[in-house]
Amino acid sequence: MRSEKTHLVNYIGGLLKDSDFVYFVSYKGLNVAEFSDFRNLLADNSAECHVLKNRMVKKAAELFELTALSEVELKDSTALICGSGDPGSIAKIITDFGDKNKAVAPKGGYFEGAALSVNDVNEIASLPPKEVLQAQLLGVLQAPARDFVCLLNAKAATILNVLNAYKDKLEN
Repeated sequence: MRSEKTHLVNYIGGLLKDSDFVYFVSYKGLNVAEFSDFRNLLADNSAECHVLKNRMVKKAAELFELTALSEVELKDSTALICGSGDPGSIAKIITDFGDKNKAVAPKGGYFEGAALSVNDVNEIASLPPKEVLQAQLLGVLQAPARDFVCLLNAKAATILNVLNAYKDKLEN
């Protein structure tokens, strides 16, 4: 392999290995202005979009021993989207942009050592944001303690009501 190809494969491998998530999307049919809008939207959300040869991506995955990426089918025009942070927001951007412009469609992805299918990417996009999920989890974790305090408070209130009723009876 020529030195520039070796350098490119190492660069792609670094992107694949250092990113929290990787999505592959089809973009065939986008004009330059639309593709620039798509890239800018991704960049605003801390993600990078690269147009790379499918062979180079496969070679980088093989070289860096990312065997799960061999399951992702890369054909035709493919853009690699990678970044760190919340993968759900980027998947939502991909699917929303794809709804507006049919040229953009997810092909798959790679997340935490596992390959993602098109359905997986769409499922990730349909999830609520990370902060909402964390708040829901916190509510579930706090519920038993809150219910226990309410139960203790109800018993104390019942005793207080009985004592007040007895006091009222004695006053009359």
